[in-house]
Amino acid sequence: MARYIGPVCKLCRREAAKLFLKGDRCHTEKCAFDRRPYPPGQHGQARVKFSEYGLRLREKQKVRNIYGVLEKQFRNYFATADHTKGVTGENLLSLLERRLDNVVYRIGFAATRNEARQIVLHCHVLVNGKRVNIPSYLVKAGDRISIREKSREIARIKDSVANAESRRGNLSWVELDKANFTGTVKTLPVREEVGLDIKEQLIVEFYSR
Repeated sequence: MARYIGPVCKLCRREAAKLFLKGDRCHTEKCAFDRRPYPPGQHGQARVKFSEYGLRLREKQKVRNIYGVLEKQFRNYFATADHTKGVTGENLLSLLERRLDNVVYRIGFAATRNEARQIVLHCHVLVNGKRVNIPSYLVKAGDRISIREKSREIARIKDSVANAESRRGNLSWVELDKANFTGTVKTLPVREEVGLDIKEQLIVEFYSR
């Protein structure tokens, strides 16, 4: 399966925003975006004025990079959101938040979404007691997400669970039971709890042009 394997700090610099793709490093003085808050490349520090199309494109690319999805996947999510009752932009973000790799990250089993994706692919995650190794699997309200018994001694997972509160913040739609390495999806995510600087209306305009 195709995926981006280049330096992720360049993505933050390209989008002129912290995407928190490196976990705890993003909160330290080593953060590349804090040290060099301009686009990568030879002409990164030159003044650039984006067109209306450019602004919409960059917003779409930013959200794609945050959730780690490819263009075809992202377009399919938008098509589903557009045909779902409600506000298209909010529907789109709700679909992205419901991805299993994102939910594993939001609960606190991983420090980054990339790490959560790897945990899912390596069959460490159970959904309602059944093994699921598809990062794009869409969870539903009431689902129980847990770590396999044999995987609970993995150092990265134990560390992530121990520091879950500081990483995921105060989310009401997911709940973590540290003792049992289990999380519950209490409700479907709403726009107010996404907690990201995203202008979803620009994405809607990009695909509606």
